[in-house]
Amino acid sequence: MLYMTQYLIKASETGTTIVGFATLKGGLEAVFGTLAVQPLASQIYGLYSGFVYFTPFFGGLLADRVFGQRKTVVVGAILMAIGQFLLVYEQFFLVGLFFLIIGNGCFKPNISTQVGNLYEHGDPRRDGAFTIFYMGINLGAFFSPLICGTLGQIYGWHYGFIAAGIGMLIGLVVYLSGQKYLAPDNRMIKVADAHIEKPALTPKEWKAILGLCGLCVLNIVFWGVYEQQGNTIQLFADQNTDWHVFGWELPSTWFQSLNPFFVFLLAPFLNIFWAKQAKKGKEPTSIVKMALGCLMLGASFLVLMFATHGMGETQRITFLWLVLCTFIYTLGELYLSPIGLSLVTKVAPARLVSMLMGMWFLSSFFGNYLSGYLGTYYEKMPKDSFFMMLALLGVLAGMAMFAFKGPLKKAIGEDV
Repeated sequence: MLYMTQYLIKASETGTTIVGFATLKGGLEAVFGTLAVQPLASQIYGLYSGFVYFTPFFGGLLADRVFGQRKTVVVGAILMAIGQFLLVYEQFFLVGLFFLIIGNGCFKPNISTQVGNLYEHGDPRRDGAFTIFYMGINLGAFFSPLICGTLGQIYGWHYGFIAAGIGMLIGLVVYLSGQKYLAPDNRMIKVADAHIEKPALTPKEWKAILGLCGLCVLNIVFWGVYEQQGNTIQLFADQNTDWHVFGWELPSTWFQSLNPFFVFLLAPFLNIFWAKQAKKGKEPTSIVKMALGCLMLGASFLVLMFATHGMGETQRITFLWLVLCTFIYTLGELYLSPIGLSLVTKVAPARLVSMLMGMWFLSSFFGNYLSGYLGTYYEKMPKDSFFMMLALLGVLAGMAMFAFKGPLKKAIGEDV
């Protein structure tokens, strides 16, 4: 968002040719009318982050039916590295995003599914495993803004993109070196069992699939609100937040490190907390955890609503308000996101797990585009009203998930 609002869009207006940009801008303005810099950037952010979650559905199909999960992950990592290096050249900005979108489609559903493959059906360690996996993801997300964001803001955006591409290649090497620790992926099992006739989906399996579809709809609202952290909240962090600490001004992109920092800070304690609850027979079911996550997301934006009440357009608040807000919505994220991934691997028929994991991410496509659309109201509404709108959406999604628990249990015969 900062790269687009501070450099790219202005460069396009002063004569820099960006492949496909004029066409994209014209298409968006044909639907939404003339777009200023921030709303245009928000729409592009929403489309990009949305399509990042659209392609995993097809990446799951590709893995299930053709390449298997391991090979598809490798292809995805290579494509994403190419995309990062293309971003170095502003004229290839949209081309680079296209490679990132396609690469992530191959990568995202299949790396998650391989975590589920490490555990037998019914293994109580699965939720905890996905939380640890989530910690690993966020360890990288913590260092990314500190390295790429700092290089981008201080030395030039292109250096940040180069660093991201190098990081992607390092990640690929790590993945390839750890192959021996992975369980056989679903495609390997299918090849070995090719002579065995697969039965048709049972009524229970169909009900499980329909139940996942219902949860996907509510997942859209969660991500529409949550993904403001990379969109309008990053702009707020840059324009309306005081980052001075002991006389030194922190780069505003460091805000993006708060969320992953809290993920790997909180995740171990949550695992211990849930394990203690499980011993007492009081651990919430997966859907209850996800509903609580939505409620926490809503509560986090109540903090910003309070902090910005009566605030002027150019006024700044201490970054500690953003720290508190991020702490709360990160706790909500941990109650929803890794638990949702785990729920898919629990409920989905084994032969369709990658495709249904892709469907779960497909709901995030709509959620991320919703985040871009909601972001267009950021400059049209008072800050406290905008944050109140986000809070209400989070709370309503949580209440709907609570209501969904009973019908789903009745449909599939399990308390999930």
